[in-house]
Amino acid sequence: MEFKHVSVLLNECIEALNIKENGIYVDCTLGGAGHSSEIVKNLSKKGRLIGIDQDTDALKAAKERLKDYGNVTFVHNNFYNIKEIIENLNIEAVDGILMDLGVSSYQLDTGERGFSYMKDGLLDMRMNRDDYLSAHDVVNNYSEEELYKVIKEYGEEKFAKRIANFIVKAREKEEIKTTFELVDIIKAAIPAKARREGPHPAKRTFQAIRIEVNGELRILDKAIRDGVEKLNKGGRIAIITFHSLEDRIVKTVYKDLQNPCTCPKEFPICTCGKKPTVKLITRKPIDPSKEEVEMNPRSRSAKLRVLEKL
Repeated sequence: MEFKHVSVLLNECIEALNIKENGIYVDCTLGGAGHSSEIVKNLSKKGRLIGIDQDTDALKAAKERLKDYGNVTFVHNNFYNIKEIIENLNIEAVDGILMDLGVSSYQLDTGERGFSYMKDGLLDMRMNRDDYLSAHDVVNNYSEEELYKVIKEYGEEKFAKRIANFIVKAREKEEIKTTFELVDIIKAAIPAKARREGPHPAKRTFQAIRIEVNGELRILDKAIRDGVEKLNKGGRIAIITFHSLEDRIVKTVYKDLQNPCTCPKEFPICTCGKKPTVKLITRKPIDPSKEEVEMNPRSRSAKLRVLEKL
């Protein structure tokens, strides 16, 4: 299957990065190189693009799409390690960093990757297929309490307790192997009225399991802080999120970096000496336009937040 992914907030990202033609830019989630292909068009031959992805299918597709550019470095890694990646390339600092935290259309639409509740396939959901933990492991080996916690915290699913209970009861009879088997269990756990209203009944649970499998929220805080540390003065970091949990982390870290003072609020003056390292470029997140949402419904929940290094 061809690697397809519609880049969300593409023009807004390029504008937000304020690209310098001789600068160094990092795309932390390279995917099919939709954003990267536009970044590299704005660079001279002296400029450089570093594309990171943990999905080998994505890297293969990106290499093909960017084959005419000699100033691109491809890295098979997790952007959690952004600081080490930049240092290992003997680069002191970069001029811009982009993180698109969405799952690619290719991953969702390829049943065998096990991400989608709309296509049948073996439970997997690993963005890096070399990783050990898969959705199959989570669904079949986590305790009922662990499942409940994952589905409740990462999926914000109000029927998390029932879903966890139904999963455990189902696997006692037979191992849960496929996405459709899991979908059927989730549907059975959710009352009929709730199934008819709102999003697909399996959406939140599948999101939760995917986040758990790939450690998406655990890596985000450190990745942002390390990325900002490796920015040049005037360099920018632009992050696209797709659900409230991610956006909350990004918003909190941005706020902390902008106002790092740890003095008690009642202190008349700052004594800790911690100064802001960044300034907010976006006071409120940038949302996709009505036109973009109509063309790509998956962009509906996207939010873009941007910082600049002082």
